[in-house]
Amino acid sequence: MKTLLALLTLTAILGAADGSALYSKCAACHGSKGEKAALGKSEVIAGWSSAKTLDALKAYKAGTRNTKGMGAIMKGQTATLNEADMKTLSDYIAKL
Repeated sequence: MKTLLALLTLTAILGAADGSALYSKCAACHGSKGEKAALGKSEVIAGWSSAKTLDALKAYKAGTRNTKGMGAIMKGQTATLNEADMKTLSDYIAKL
């Protein structure tokens, strides 16, 4: 069990992407600094805390968040993100 946990932890560390690389697909709608309302609908994400962004990403991925009708689009955008990626992305957005 300890070996499996160590392997999963190592995989998560090595597999975690860079925040700016993860954000690159977000920038088209949210702006390079998170300053835009995506598709003229969403909230501006600049200034969000890491925790708020992480909660939103998790909810979009789970399909339980549909703020301003963006649920389906964001569910698709978050589909490939794992927990470590969402945390890295949230931390990056908080620093924009």
